[in-house]
Amino acid sequence: MTHPEWAIYLRILLALHIAGGVVAFVCAPVALISAKGGKTHRRWGKIYFWGMADVAVTAMILSLALPIFFLAMVAVFSFYAAFYAYRILFLKDLYKGGRPKAVDWIAAGITVVSSLLLLVSGFLFPYRMHVGVIHVAGHAISIVSVVFGIIGIRLGVGSLMSFLKPSKEKMFWWFDHMQGMMASYIAAMTAFSAVNLSHWFGAAWWVWLWPTILGVPMISLWTRYYKKKFAPKRATQAA
Repeated sequence: MTHPEWAIYLRILLALHIAGGVVAFVCAPVALISAKGGKTHRRWGKIYFWGMADVAVTAMILSLALPIFFLAMVAVFSFYAAFYAYRILFLKDLYKGGRPKAVDWIAAGITVVSSLLLLVSGFLFPYRMHVGVIHVAGHAISIVSVVFGIIGIRLGVGSLMSFLKPSKEKMFWWFDHMQGMMASYIAAMTAFSAVNLSHWFGAAWWVWLWPTILGVPMISLWTRYYKKKFAPKRATQAA
């Protein structure tokens, strides 16, 4: 295959990648603000999921073709958040003895391994990661790779632990679904930020991490709100 032909294929992949990102970026807020469980929520949520799937697949191919392995490993854990959020809707019976499928175990395992490589690479090969290199006690570290690696490991290991020791809470799937979808949207915001802000600020670490810094506390607050909402109501005593 000649170089011009290869360049055309890469442009097509990039166009598909951008299109999937735009779809996901637009659809997520609609799904989040619409009534949970309603037709609008399900419809836009599915479109968002497949948009993220397109982003992940095209990112994986592009990262291997260029090659930029950092992007490949990031694509794995960022899509896994959406994948797990989608799959948990089919695993609502885990709390009463249901079993995950092989695809659930495999996806979680791949995410753990990939994220571990991302974490280790942030210490051993910081400059090959191309982003967010800082110096700690005279040692160079890719802080973006380290943070994303930790997040990916937490996602994968958390899933595996939930398969091995399922929650006894009936509404566990609600929290897992929304946390996963919101985490994947943070990943989409991260990609948007990195592409657009890097033109002005280069490979600064905060260009990649500000969506995580803002998004994680929001997920925590959201979780606390709904845990309180779903908590069993105490019976009031008759006067």
